Amino acid sequence: MAASKVGAHDVVTCDLCDKSTKQFCNSCQVSLCETCVEEHRDGFKSLSHEIVNFLERKSQLVFPGCKDHPGQRCEVHCNNCDGPVCVKCILSGPHKGHDVEELIETFERRRQETKRKTAEIKEKILPKYMKEDTDNERAMSRANSQFDDLGKECKSLRQSWHQEVDDIFDKMDFLSKTFKDQNLNRLRAYKNEIQNVISDINETLETNDKVLQSNKLSDVNNYLSNLNKVPNLPKNPDITMPHIEAKMNHEKELNIEMGNFKATLTQSSESSHSTDAPCLTPKTAVLLMDEVKVISTIPTNCDNLCGISCVGEAEGWVFGEHDNNISRIDMQGSVNDIVSTGPRYGPKAISVSNEGKLLYSISEEKLGSVKLVRTGWSEQLIIAPPWWTPEQLCCTRSGDILLNEKLWHWQWGGNIPKDNRIVRYHNKEKSQEINKDRNGVSIFMKGPRSLYMSENNNGDICVSDRNDRSVVVVNQTGRVRFRYDGVPARRKRPFDPRDIVTDAYNQIILTDYSNNCLHILDQNGQFLKCVEGCGLENPKGLSLDSKGRLWVGTKSKSIKIIKYMAPE
Repeated sequence: MAASKVGAHDVVTCDLCDKSTKQFCNSCQVSLCETCVEEHRDGFKSLSHEIVNFLERKSQLVFPGCKDHPGQRCEVHCNNCDGPVCVKCILSGPHKGHDVEELIETFERRRQETKRKTAEIKEKILPKYMKEDTDNERAMSRANSQFDDLGKECKSLRQSWHQEVDDIFDKMDFLSKTFKDQNLNRLRAYKNEIQNVISDINETLETNDKVLQSNKLSDVNNYLSNLNKVPNLPKNPDITMPHIEAKMNHEKELNIEMGNFKATLTQSSESSHSTDAPCLTPKTAVLLMDEVKVISTIPTNCDNLCGISCVGEAEGWVFGEHDNNISRIDMQGSVNDIVSTGPRYGPKAISVSNEGKLLYSISEEKLGSVKLVRTGWSEQLIIAPPWWTPEQLCCTRSGDILLNEKLWHWQWGGNIPKDNRIVRYHNKEKSQEINKDRNGVSIFMKGPRSLYMSENNNGDICVSDRNDRSVVVVNQTGRVRFRYDGVPARRKRPFDPRDIVTDAYNQIILTDYSNNCLHILDQNGQFLKCVEGCGLENPKGLSLDSKGRLWVGTKSKSIKIIKYMAPE
């Protein structure tokens, strides 16, 4: 039966329009309104139509109309032609003599056949395909997951391998820039020396010209020219140009050398997953002296001498724990210059720039800053953010400033330290912050004590963390390379690291205040030796002069100059 349209409140509507159904055509199984009855008959004039009241309708089969004999319905099925035909088609039409059967029988037979096939599809074929589809979905999911894992592994290996190569060449770039800075600094110092002599000569010549133009006998007779005092032309510094040599063994490793340093990238599964990038290591063995030598002991007036920064080979800036002055002293203890930081506040830390200028950090009232000392005055380079105080600082070979900044949190009873970080400043602007690792965990221990730091030749930043009683070394990106806890040195008292420096061999040297000694590590954190004795009473401040000698500040107000490396 044709499906009638159902409107609001289950009202059956006409199949030809939207009006309510009143009549029904049993022959065509169509619901009709009174208006559409005639339209239905006119549309199918050749067929007979049994129109009844809708409530008297019958559900019956609808026989199709014959194409060849209008007005006739097909009640027979021609098996020869496999199609419905009317009686006239069989008696006198094109299907005369063909094998026929009643259309209802054909309908029932094919209906049963379709029913059987439907049951077979539902019970056997469809479940089989559904199971196969489910299995395939699982296989797709499993394959997708496996290929995702494979892709992640490839990506991880790519990043690891690229990172190792990048680390090598980043360090080579850093080393190249270091060589460049060192040579240019020598040339700049030589240029300044030459220009100072030229200025003195011009001043003398100007004075001589004035004397020569004088008519007074006494001016000429009493004048002694300074031309005889002109120093000999200083020696022009040699430029050290490192040579890069690369050797590649396609089956084993890649070797790159620059000057006295080399890097090796080995092709192995272990290196691919290494947490440490390859490091530049000295090509020749490091020659540590079995017995170090105290070159000199410099007396000072600094109590608990905590800050030392060498200038050249024979001078250094120093200050004590409660000093408001920073003094420039020589190896005899003579004070050649004094910088006052004010009547109320003393320096937190000091460092010397590549140009030989003194820098110091200081906290005044609520303002913390880093200042650069110029002739007769101090220039403010960096202002610490609110609630952060500047502590220890370090000038890098590239001219950047590494500054330890400590965050304080006020609570009833006083301030407590909340965070500790290292900030790199480039051209007075913050360019890097070292505080947390890749997992968001703090690299440095929270606490009231400062972080001492030094930059190594390979770009690593070596940090003495007193709060954690350890040394932390991070690479240029701030990734932790290793930690050192002092245990290999086998000291009696707990490890108490203070100031820290790095030398030309990438060795890490630090003072151990409580154990009256120095620890020396290689660039990978391997313990090499302890320097003890030598009158190292509670060593704190530490610096290296241009000859590679250690200046160690002690609690006894003296500085020990120590030679610890043997000639190569």
